[in-house]
Amino acid sequence: MQSAPSVSVIIVSWNARHLLERCLPSVVATDYPNLEIILADNGSTDGSAAWVATTFPEVRIVRHPENWAFCRGNNAAIPHARGQYVVLLNNDVEVPPEWLWPLVRRMEADPKIGAVQPKLRQYHRRTHFEYAGAAGGFLDCYGYPFTRGRIFDTVEPDEGQYDDRGPIFWATGAAIMLRREALDRVGLLDEHFVLHMEEIDLCWRLQRAGYRIELVPESVVYHLGGSSLPRHDPRKTYYNFRNSLLLLYKNLPPAAWRRTFPVRALLDVLAFLRFVLLGKWGDAAAVVRAYRDAHRMRHLYRDQRPMHGEAAVLPPYRGSIALDYFLLRRRRFRELPARRFLNPWRRA
Repeated sequence: MQSAPSVSVIIVSWNARHLLERCLPSVVATDYPNLEIILADNGSTDGSAAWVATTFPEVRIVRHPENWAFCRGNNAAIPHARGQYVVLLNNDVEVPPEWLWPLVRRMEADPKIGAVQPKLRQYHRRTHFEYAGAAGGFLDCYGYPFTRGRIFDTVEPDEGQYDDRGPIFWATGAAIMLRREALDRVGLLDEHFVLHMEEIDLCWRLQRAGYRIELVPESVVYHLGGSSLPRHDPRKTYYNFRNSLLLLYKNLPPAAWRRTFPVRALLDVLAFLRFVLLGKWGDAAAVVRAYRDAHRMRHLYRDQRPMHGEAAVLPPYRGSIALDYFLLRRRRFRELPARRFLNPWRRA
């Protein structure tokens, strides 16, 4: 590159000064000459915005009046960003100095790439992938997400096994670089999602508009994880189930939705029964609420569904990741049958 394109890094935070104190210094130390960092403060009361203003005056602060969560918090900050590329970065991510350069180079190399992500490794166990994004996300035909390097509760060590180039289906919202021009075309995060799976929806919409999503394995960041909601919080279960249903309804062609929904509902009944058998009553109730609310919200998306004649973008894995994992004991991405992946996501 003859010059460094402008990049804006947006970090949404709410009452998380301890995380900012741990991770923000690494972001400020990024070795990139054309960078702005924006803290989108969601009405924090712990003094975190004042600490950032004093400690790192070069960081721009956008103050929201209350906790607007991940989606609205980012959306309200993006209009303040001046970058040609916008990075949404969680407040619990530590980055090495050179992390941005590989992401920018890949975006500059191909204008049809709408989003990229680095590899995510665990903050405390840096040899292993991190749950939230690992080496890039995929989706099975019933709307269950998984990643290269993490399927359900199995997290792999990073041994370079997923360093090959190629498209992924979604990039993690914990550390995603977005082409500003593409955002202007397809819109921002869906604020009705509030949090969880909003990045999958955005990446799906980008692909419906003709863009690709890629992993850039030369860039590696370290994610603490679990800062928004603990992994076993029933609210996380609620948002994951509800937003997954909305994701499918919104982005699948109507005929594909009608074929998919009965099987998806059956799988979720099995998940509900598993929660009951394990005594996880809060999670079981969350599944019921998720179905109720997803049904009530369907009208919001009737005008956004794929139109007749639009080229369909289907989830890339045509099997069931739940059945593969729990019944067939396929615990690693490499163990999934290659024939079940659609082009262009078909793996070697």
